[in-house]
Amino acid sequence: MKRKLKVIKIILSCVLLGVLLAACTNDKKQQVKTQAKTEVKYTCPMHPQVLEDHPGSCPICGMTLVKKSGQASEGAGISLNTVLEPVNSSAISSVKAVTPRQEEVPIAISAEGYLDFDTRTFNNIASRFSGRIEKLYVKYAFQEIHRGQRIFDIYSPELVTDQQDLIYLIKNSPAEAGLINAAKQKLLLLGMTGTQVEQIVRTGKAFYSLPVYSPYEGHVHDVAHSQMSEGQPTSSPTNFTGTVPLAVKEGMYAEKGQTLFNVVDPHTLWAIIKIDHSSVAAIKLHQPVKLTIPDEPGKTIIGRVDFIEPMLQNGDKVTSVRVYLHNMNHELKVGGLVKAEIETGSKSGLWIPRTAVVDLGKTRIVWLKAGAAYHAYQVQTGVERSDEIQITKGLTAADSIAVNAQYLSDSESFIKTQGNE
Repeated sequence: MKRKLKVIKIILSCVLLGVLLAACTNDKKQQVKTQAKTEVKYTCPMHPQVLEDHPGSCPICGMTLVKKSGQASEGAGISLNTVLEPVNSSAISSVKAVTPRQEEVPIAISAEGYLDFDTRTFNNIASRFSGRIEKLYVKYAFQEIHRGQRIFDIYSPELVTDQQDLIYLIKNSPAEAGLINAAKQKLLLLGMTGTQVEQIVRTGKAFYSLPVYSPYEGHVHDVAHSQMSEGQPTSSPTNFTGTVPLAVKEGMYAEKGQTLFNVVDPHTLWAIIKIDHSSVAAIKLHQPVKLTIPDEPGKTIIGRVDFIEPMLQNGDKVTSVRVYLHNMNHELKVGGLVKAEIETGSKSGLWIPRTAVVDLGKTRIVWLKAGAAYHAYQVQTGVERSDEIQITKGLTAADSIAVNAQYLSDSESFIKTQGNE
């Protein structure tokens, strides 16, 4: 009997111990659940700075809040503190990173300009005596003429009188060789050719309508239109045939010394390149220049800096650089736009892609990688190339930055960097 009671006591003790252990286990599980419940946070997908401990809607945009667990972030390798940092100074992203390159690279200044006539080839045809233009053989602007070509006939009472003086001396004073030679020389100085003077001596008849020949070769430019368009591009009126008429007309009177035409050689042109003031100091004479014409893809012209204008024109904020070009095949058109790259030497420094820099106006920033996050960091830049930019202060060759900084910039936030809060 005593033995049975002892067994019953042992069984009751085991049961009681099991009940106590179960109660402790349930209490511990309840504590874990309660702790897990208190660590659950709710945030907005569009505004991660919003954190709540209960479900609801975002107070900024109204979107439904989603669970955000600190344990999940730790498992992904990102701490909760990193996630909670302001988005205008840091960002979590998988954007590709790149390290700066320390090397010496060739530097070229990019600029734009236009083609113009070389004014060194400008020649004026002026009337050497007063008279009336009887016949005009040049009918429109930009007409091509050649040296020795007949351009107009003119009637000049003054010239007729000088011719008659020569005829009178030959007939009445043939022994006065000095006077006759002086009369011939006067006619030659007035613009008559030696053949015309000999014809007067041979025939004894004066030219009442004297032919005038061009001493130059090139394209005819109207003086009136050239003066109107000086310093500014203007469109000349055209007639029904589509050509530009000349201001000089048949029947009009010309004064002695009056310029009637400009003759321009179209085989030589200028490329006028506009250089910004920040780049003028690097421009020197004879530097290589590569020109491209947007209207003619694939066409490249190699030249050099032939002249740097020492002053600004018409209130321009840029300096003009001239490149002399040959246009023997008339492929280049005056007024056409050109793009230029001027080689100014080489530069040694720290280089990064231009897309890695965000220009904030007074400052420039990059997104510097630190662990899983990127932080906005202020830098100072130097020379810019077509696709790269030099960093003069703020980075080292061991740093890692975002390749495309625009992807990490919030358009609705003001970017803050350390020391510029």
